Amino acid sequence: MEKRIILTGGGTAGHVTPHLALIPRLQADDWEIHYIGTADGIERKLVADLPGITYHTVPSGKLRRYFDVKNFTDPFRMVGGVAKAGTLVGKIKPSLVFSKGGFVSVPVVYGAWLHRVPVVLHESDITPGLANKITSPFARAVCTTFPETAKLLGNKGIHTGTPLREALFSGSRARGLALAGFDGRKPVLLMMGGSSGAASVNKVLRDALPELLPRYDVLHITGKGNLDENRPMGYRQFEYLDAQLPDALAATDIMLSRAGANALCEILALRIPALLIPYPRSASRGDQVLNAESFQKRGLSSVLEQEEMTSARLVQEIDALYENRNRYKAAMGKEPDSNGIEGVLRVLYQQVKA
Repeated sequence: MEKRIILTGGGTAGHVTPHLALIPRLQADDWEIHYIGTADGIERKLVADLPGITYHTVPSGKLRRYFDVKNFTDPFRMVGGVAKAGTLVGKIKPSLVFSKGGFVSVPVVYGAWLHRVPVVLHESDITPGLANKITSPFARAVCTTFPETAKLLGNKGIHTGTPLREALFSGSRARGLALAGFDGRKPVLLMMGGSSGAASVNKVLRDALPELLPRYDVLHITGKGNLDENRPMGYRQFEYLDAQLPDALAATDIMLSRAGANALCEILALRIPALLIPYPRSASRGDQVLNAESFQKRGLSSVLEQEEMTSARLVQEIDALYENRNRYKAAMGKEPDSNGIEGVLRVLYQQVKA
């Protein structure tokens, strides 16, 4: 059997980072890896220069749930994408296609189906994204982060968790404290709102600093362009952390976070008590609200709705989180392994043999 696989997914970092976790394991198992993405998407920035990966591009229109003039032209780009993806699949002759979702994955999955190549999808959120909804009929299996999603998908759904990069578990508390300039005498509160930050939460957190800093050191990952000139003692800001993120997480006692699926998997894997503030339904399709509800029901985190967020309420919820931190850690310790590398690889290899 030719050990050749196509990976696809893009549009956001969340559709790419699980691939980054899988790639070293696939390479160790002697797989020839091809990645199909867009010419200018975030997937190209994250994947194209990795050693041993052949990166291919296809045109792809964006899948929108709202009115836009491009909704009339993008279907033609999608057709062109299917044609090019089909040609690529025919040339590469992979044993398998693994799709993480995002609009670029649609033509690739269709192209694989045309060549009768097995397809496995991965869905991070509780409710499938639009791309995965469209492509799931053409897949043999759909790996999921949440158990609720696997049940929703019936026979195709398999609860695996999300693949997490091994580097995530190599952090050092000492290095994290040194990075932030903290002495470790106070508990560390980490605020992380995703790669773009979370402007509304950033503001309320900063408003709450006078109440928080006497009891906590605050490490704030703000997102690009969101640094603040006010830098009191015990408060350290970074726009973004990559290689140093594991150290920051190792130094963290409690966390304030949005409720993206990948972030939740990392919180669970590292057993960090967290207060989740999901993007509201008014600003999204509501997936983060459902993600957060799942964690809250399972006793894994506390949740504060953005509509109810004030600086006083935030301080109250952070204090309650710290007081109950051991209860959350114990609940997370009873959960199955949230690192989905082994589970996803098992599904992939099963489909190749099928």
